Amino acid sequence: MPTKAYLAFDLGAESGRAMLAHIDGQRVELTEVHRFPNTPQRLPSGYHWNLLELWANLVTGLKRGAEIARERGLSLVSLGVDTWGVDFALVGQSGQLLHLPHAYRDERCHAAKDKAFNTLGAEAIYDATGIQFLPFNTLYQLIAQYDAEPASVDHAARLLNIPDLLHYFFSGEQVNEATIASTTQMLDPRTGKWHAQLLEQLGLPTHMLRDPVPAGTRIGQVRRDLLDLAGLDALDVIVPGSHDTASAVAAVPVIDAEHGGWAYLSSGTWSLMGVELDEPLITDASRRLDFTNERGVGDRIRFLKNIAGLWLVQQVQRDYAARGSDHDYPTLTRLAGEAQPFRTLIDPDHAPFAAPGDMCAKINAYAGQTGQPAPTSPGQYVRCCLESLALRYRQTLDGIEQLTGERITRLHVVGGGGKNELLDQMTADALGRPVYVGPYEATAMGNALTQAMGAGDIASLAELRGLVAASVKPKRFDPIDASRYEDALDRFAGLTPA
Repeated sequence: MPTKAYLAFDLGAESGRAMLAHIDGQRVELTEVHRFPNTPQRLPSGYHWNLLELWANLVTGLKRGAEIARERGLSLVSLGVDTWGVDFALVGQSGQLLHLPHAYRDERCHAAKDKAFNTLGAEAIYDATGIQFLPFNTLYQLIAQYDAEPASVDHAARLLNIPDLLHYFFSGEQVNEATIASTTQMLDPRTGKWHAQLLEQLGLPTHMLRDPVPAGTRIGQVRRDLLDLAGLDALDVIVPGSHDTASAVAAVPVIDAEHGGWAYLSSGTWSLMGVELDEPLITDASRRLDFTNERGVGDRIRFLKNIAGLWLVQQVQRDYAARGSDHDYPTLTRLAGEAQPFRTLIDPDHAPFAAPGDMCAKINAYAGQTGQPAPTSPGQYVRCCLESLALRYRQTLDGIEQLTGERITRLHVVGGGGKNELLDQMTADALGRPVYVGPYEATAMGNALTQAMGAGDIASLAELRGLVAASVKPKRFDPIDASRYEDALDRFAGLTPA
């Protein structure tokens, strides 16, 4: 029989790719078959994803994936899509889109968040959902959409998050998947169902919501016209952990019984740091520390915190490129390594940093407000961002240990951000414990192997992780300069703009 293969579409906030995966003995082999940029656009109605361009690239990825599978004698079993969280589309009774999905960095969300807080209060919303307060959570986006265009919500037959929408485009089936639904701040984390009472208290309709299905569910077949285009007879659509972090965490190469307390850091445009739990952890303390309870593959709880991540560096790079100094990321990292340590520190999650554009000017303003020297070179800006991220990781790990009562002995970094070895070493120093980095392609790997679970070719999450561990040898970073980060921690904790 031909070796089975799975096509994983992994869409991030900056780029997307199609990856072909197959299991060769006890190893997972990945091949990138298509990569493409993901560039949202500003329109008179706001900041929107270029949905049709994304879809065109997914169709290209399907065709190339099918072609490469044939060339290699692989039997393509299924496809699945993962993306960033929170963003959504409304679909009408006829199956047509009722609006162009906004990108989560659109400015309209802040007033909607304030409206929700004024109606119910932050404590009630957190107690109901267990989700940290990010201004772009789907809950606040839906309030903003209902205020701006109530007809689009009233007449919607379904609300679909972005990967759900793309699975619909592939299959014709409109299904909500659990891991992406859990990012919305509209789900009851204890039951895994939509929190209708919360939405009704906020004056929002609920008729467009259906119970989510777990990661690994087969929802249907790829549409006939797409099969013909790709030269395929049949192909299942099996939803992975459709939130990219859920797929990435599924592919952490650790076997729980062997290593005791471990945490993960999914590193990319966003940093998502946390642990896996059996049940949601929703307390006054977890609310004050702003931790979130999202669902994972195998119905695990991803207890984590969202941190700004390498978005900061991406925006510094774009600032310099706009001035004619187009440094690539390896060059920026080298310059950061040569720059003076701890010269300028920032709060990575300072609200103005979340909006695109003018990152260097925003860092300068923050430095001025906190009595620090502003960076003056690319290396200083990037070092400022990386050291500040490492210190935020330490704060977050301290919070995890405080809330769970468990000592964390090691951190697993997965995702493309792990390629920044300067940040990896800074993280080990800031945490004062070993950091294991890899796989870089954790999201695509977790996506594909969750499909394999859904197809019955992998028995469990433990077996999935065993395959990843056999396929990838993580790189270990041990602390070598921990005392300097301990000295900087108090200064970092006190950096709040006046």
